[in-house]
Amino acid sequence: MIYHSHKNPSVEANFGDALLASLAPDGGLWMPNTLPHFTPAETAELGAMSFADCAAKLATHFTDDRFSASDLTGLCRDAYDYPLPMRTLSGDVLDPALATDDEDFVLELFHGPTLAFKDFAARFMGRAASHLMGETKQKRTILVATSGDTGGAIGDAFLDQKGIKVVILFPKGGVSKVQEQQLTTMGTAHSNVKAICVDGTFDDCQHLVKQAFGNKGLTKKHNLMSANSINVGRVIPQSFYYFWTSLQAKAAYPGRPLVYSIPSGNLGNLTGGLIAKKMGAPIDRFIVGNNANDPFVEYLGTGVYTPRPSVPTLSNAMDIGRPNNFPRVAALYDDDFSMIRDVCWGASFTDDETERHIRRIHNETGYVMCPHTAVGHLAMEKFAADIPEPFTRITVGTAHPAKFAGSVERILHTEIPLPAPLAIAMKKTKRMHVMVPTLDSLSDYLATHT
Repeated sequence: MIYHSHKNPSVEANFGDALLASLAPDGGLWMPNTLPHFTPAETAELGAMSFADCAAKLATHFTDDRFSASDLTGLCRDAYDYPLPMRTLSGDVLDPALATDDEDFVLELFHGPTLAFKDFAARFMGRAASHLMGETKQKRTILVATSGDTGGAIGDAFLDQKGIKVVILFPKGGVSKVQEQQLTTMGTAHSNVKAICVDGTFDDCQHLVKQAFGNKGLTKKHNLMSANSINVGRVIPQSFYYFWTSLQAKAAYPGRPLVYSIPSGNLGNLTGGLIAKKMGAPIDRFIVGNNANDPFVEYLGTGVYTPRPSVPTLSNAMDIGRPNNFPRVAALYDDDFSMIRDVCWGASFTDDETERHIRRIHNETGYVMCPHTAVGHLAMEKFAADIPEPFTRITVGTAHPAKFAGSVERILHTEIPLPAPLAIAMKKTKRMHVMVPTLDSLSDYLATHT
């Protein structure tokens, strides 16, 4: 696969070079030149595979000749050694062979090692980067901004890998207590993963990363590589689970339209879904759920994209006022607003609405949602209220509720048990550097710690 800059199609690179470079030389986001398409027979074959094997097969179309089919099979089987269930709110798992009248499902993407959907992209990206660097003996410093879950997933994926150092920027007071504990307790004091608490917002963290990559001297000096969703190696793997799960859902309910609702911040998850749809995944529409930081939902209503400073909310991982992947969404549809609006529908919700929804769903069904998943499910319910015909609803569950135990326990007045990885992290001593959001401060840190 050849990729091009969204700013200039003549600026090209293969997958490996795009992955390690993060951004195109002109500062643009890498986009695939073409997308694969599959015959009905090929699609049926992909749907019959395990998720890991389907992901590996899809990956052969997006990588380059430095990755053999065998390499990708091993990579994906290693990366995706955990379940990918679609559950009803009563806890039943979608099974194509045992379809019922249920139509409301949660795609639980939080069963990986850091209990968030970011594990899917991070683990593929980490193994792909290590595969490339093992051949070249290069060294890299990964610089990543996180609004909650990205940093944990990237840190886990690259922990103790030779030749790679990871620097995670997170906003002071802008992540949950559990997320901060995860970010600041990885490995040992001498491990290759470092956490920086930035005295600012996530937008400040994200701007720092962009500034660093815009500084060619700093980038070259430290061999910087991004693991945020500006990196195409983060976005492409997110198409894999949309492609495979949509085939499972369509096999169970072949006569129904299929709609996914995605709680959205940086729009990387949505971009992955749109790529899957363009590859032929049987998805009819995407619902976008925003919190108060809703420039994309506003765009869907007005056709005008107006990024703005973020504000803190209950669903903090979505507190993003300048979504990185908006240019990719626009590029996928040739900047045609009417085409984007035909595929995407959006709604935004307040913290009060989110809290009430978490409480209502738990009272009615016993199912516990994290605040982000609740925003996505709220959007799905709002969309469904105006659709008279039955359709299969899949809300993307982005994080385990225990990652937001403080908020969820306050809302539900009940204890949320911590899964083992989180319980272990909560007992560790935090290690972090505190920094003001300036490029000089970041440059000084990199000079002394990498």
